[in-house]
Parts: sequence; structure tokens; C-alpha cells
Amino acid sequence: MTADQPGTPQEEPGDPVDLGEVDPEDVSAAAEAAANADPAEAGAADGAELTPEEAQSAKEAELLADLQRLQAEYANYRRRAERERQGAVEQGKATLINALLPTLDDLDRARAHGDLESGPLRGVADKIVDTLTAQGLSAFGAEGDAFDPALHEAVQHDGDGASPVIGAVYRQGYRLGDRLLRTAMVTVTDGTPADA
Repeated sequence: MTADQPGTPQEEPGDPVDLGEVDPEDVSAAAEAAANADPAEAGAADGAELTPEEAQSAKEAELLADLQRLQAEYANYRRRAERERQGAVEQGKATLINALLPTLDDLDRARAHGDLESGPLRGVADKIVDTLTAQGLSAFGAEGDAFDPALHEAVQHDGDGASPVIGAVYRQGYRLGDRLLRTAMVTVTDGTPADA
């Protein structure tokens, strides 16, 4: 492929080449092998002495191997630092949203009592919920859903437990992306065969 073909990534001069996940030990071993190879022995095996050009070429090969090892170490460091940065962002987001969950509970209670049907408080509540939803927050634990002990905290159980479903929801459960922030506090009843 040439640089003029569509879909060919253009590299800026001075950009490091992405070598993927490279083990610096492998590169280091290759560099040591190149450095430890005695150019005089290689020339002696051919029955010729090492010329200044060959010595210069061997030195260049050694420096190139060192450069490749350093570049691989830097690429691995850069990827690891980016993963750690993303993890810190997600942890900070989860901590802040966790602190706001009692506020969401208050808004849910106000909505259940009809206090958010109209007026300025409804607009504020909608904006808070929309902002948190845009960040990846999702609620779960609705009446009639199948009971999952990993997601729901049962405070009461009525029935024999043949096909448990959620009866009443005392506290909504929340996820942030795939991360569970809080379990739902629910009562559990036996569902009908159609629910199962």
C-alpha cells in the first residue's frame, strides 16, 4: 500500500511506531545477542578481517536494538498509564454518583407523592436524572422482575420460592455501566407461571 491509498494511516515525522504489546525482555535479548556477537569472529569465519564499515554497521545494529527496546518499554508504559487514568476517571465518577444516590431516592419519593408533577422542582429533577443517565447510570429493580440475589436485597419473602419475583421496591438499585453501585431493596413473592 502506498501513502496515497485511502485508509492508509498517515504518520507524522517523529511519531513513535506502535509495536503493539512488546516484551522488553525479548527486545533486550535480541540486543544482547547482537552486541555479544563478535564481529571479528564473524569476519574470521569468512576468512576476512573486519572492515571499518562492518564495525560501523555492527555498532548501528546494537544502537538500533537498544532504541527498539526503549521504544517498546515506552509504548507499554504509555498504554499502562492510559489504562490507569481511565480506571481513575471511572472510580471518581462512581464515587460521586454513589454520593448522589440518596438525592435520587428523595426525588423518587417526591415523584411517588406527586410533588414532581409540575413546577420548577420537576425541571431540576429531570435535569439531574438526565445528567446521571448520560454518564451511564441505570436503575433496576422494578415490580414483577425476576428476583436475582446478586442484584436484589430481599427484606421479606412471601410464598414457597418456586418462582420468585419482586413484589414491592423499597429502594431502587443502580448500575454505572457494568459496575454495580447499589443493590435494590425489595420484597419477594411467588410469580405466576406466566411470569416464570
